[in-house]
Amino acid sequence: MILPVILAGGSGTRLWPLSRALYPKQLISIVDQHTMLQNTILRLDGLDGVGDPVVICNDEYRFMVAEQLRQIGIKADSIILEPVGRNTAPALAVAAIRALDKGDDPVLLILPADHHIQFADKFQRVLKAGYEHAQAGRLITFGIVPEKPETGYGYIKMGGPLPSVSIDKSAVAIAAFVEKPDLETASQYVASKAYCWNSGMFMFNASQVLEELETFVPDIVASCRKAVKNGKSDLDFFRLDKAAFAACPSDSIDYAVMEKTENGAMVPMAAGWNDLGSWEALWQVGKKDDADNVVKGDVVLRDVGDSYLHAESRLIAAVGLKDHIVVETSDAVMISPRNRVQDVKGLVDELKAQNREETRTHKRVYRPWGTVDQLVAGTRFQVNRITVKSGGVLSLQKHFNRSEHWIVVKGSALVTKGDEQFVLKEDSSTYISTGIAHRLENPGKIPLEIIEVQTGSYFGEDDITRLEDLYGRHRKDYRL
Repeated sequence: MILPVILAGGSGTRLWPLSRALYPKQLISIVDQHTMLQNTILRLDGLDGVGDPVVICNDEYRFMVAEQLRQIGIKADSIILEPVGRNTAPALAVAAIRALDKGDDPVLLILPADHHIQFADKFQRVLKAGYEHAQAGRLITFGIVPEKPETGYGYIKMGGPLPSVSIDKSAVAIAAFVEKPDLETASQYVASKAYCWNSGMFMFNASQVLEELETFVPDIVASCRKAVKNGKSDLDFFRLDKAAFAACPSDSIDYAVMEKTENGAMVPMAAGWNDLGSWEALWQVGKKDDADNVVKGDVVLRDVGDSYLHAESRLIAAVGLKDHIVVETSDAVMISPRNRVQDVKGLVDELKAQNREETRTHKRVYRPWGTVDQLVAGTRFQVNRITVKSGGVLSLQKHFNRSEHWIVVKGSALVTKGDEQFVLKEDSSTYISTGIAHRLENPGKIPLEIIEVQTGSYFGEDDITRLEDLYGRHRKDYRL
């Protein structure tokens, strides 16, 4: 059996302002109607012998990951929550330990959740080849056949061909892993046809990769075993023990195992791969108009060419631009020449140094029960649109610094207010004063939408005292 292990951490700062710390690129619909996480799983559809996926992410993404799987009808084998980031080697050790603890020894297919692959059929053919070699005892990495010199990727130098397994003859030995080169060196690599880009995708038996990890980095395996043993199930999630996992050394699977093992091999892949690590990459893969512009949202152009323009919440009207990136969200606009998009990360670092909330979250925030859109904020008031999915239930809570007025604009709401419980229909409202325990539920089959007017002296999310919560959140989870 093939067990997909989806790595869904990371913040994707080069795609700011669309990608934020609490809403990263793998959870966003960038290329089509599905998010990158969803597409990572969907492109496995039709591949024989694939089990339910394991998704590894951090605690703050857990409800968004679960909801996105539900939207595409996928039930995860498990959603494993990392209390801190420790790179890929510990993540894969945890996946292998968990699989073996269940009495199975599957072939693990390691897939980052933020890759774009244009040709799913070619992708699956390469995976089948990798599976054959993994079954024969090889630790497989997939190398991307380079289309051009690229300084943003590491490279893998191809060794000699391996003995064929069944019908596949594509795998080669790994001669060397190479760090990100300068442009001149990258051009030499591509011209030689002896190098592939390092994709970060792998395939190997769970027992074998764990044995190799124990050989080369036994301290990582020991910490991960302890983190799994002392971990706890929480609703649809498995929480690794924080103390044990925090004590684990941070290392990539490349450094920890693949550069040291005698059993490594590479299968080249040419399937239209891109890690969409910048706005330039999105321009490259996007559908272009007659002037080579890629346009998303409400955009009107006059004499604009070779540009990427993305509107989230309002009209973008542009005149006379060439080779530019313009990205608009409800709270930020980013403009850059296409040849400067790698500097966006530095821009985000500067914003973080200013403690700007725009680096962390959008005006729309996601909760396990639905979403909250901030519409207006002023002195002593704030207006939000709250959308609660069918069956969604907010926590029973109270505030000490604000009152709330709820107006139902769509659907019906079951409201708990102090000792009362009642139903609000469309065009009806209720007022909740400071200090009163309250809860909002959607008992209907359609999404519930309300306008919430908050008044008071402080509107921070940490002014929430949770009394009960269906989703197991504690007060420290106020951002969730």
